Amino acid sequence: MIKTVKVMLAGLLAVPMIALGVSVATVPMVAESVSAQTIKDGADAAKADGQSSNLFGDNGIFKVITNAALFVIGAISVLMLIYGGVRYTISGGDSKAVTDAKNTILYAIIGIIVALLAYAIVNFVLSALVVE
Repeated sequence: MIKTVKVMLAGLLAVPMIALGVSVATVPMVAESVSAQTIKDGADAAKADGQSSNLFGDNGIFKVITNAALFVIGAISVLMLIYGGVRYTISGGDSKAVTDAKNTILYAIIGIIVALLAYAIVNFVLSALVVE
């Protein structure tokens, strides 16, 4: 019984391997003629018709989307900092409320620092990798 199951599983695994082997053998080899020297060359080679050719530059799609997301994260962190300050002000001396407010302020400051560092790192890496 177990031997029959093993044979059936081996057969099921052999079918995709045979199919992939046949399809690889019938595809012409064109990858040898394509060589990208930079990231921009690779992005240009992968670009579809009608797609923006400026993906990583100063006004590239990737940089715009990343900066917008980091702006939103920074704005939320600033709002949470204000919220934590208001919670701290109205805590009325309650030790649990004061601790919660301090934690909110601490995490908001950490969020602002992370957003600023992420912005700096993304822009540095993009400017270092992209050769215009």
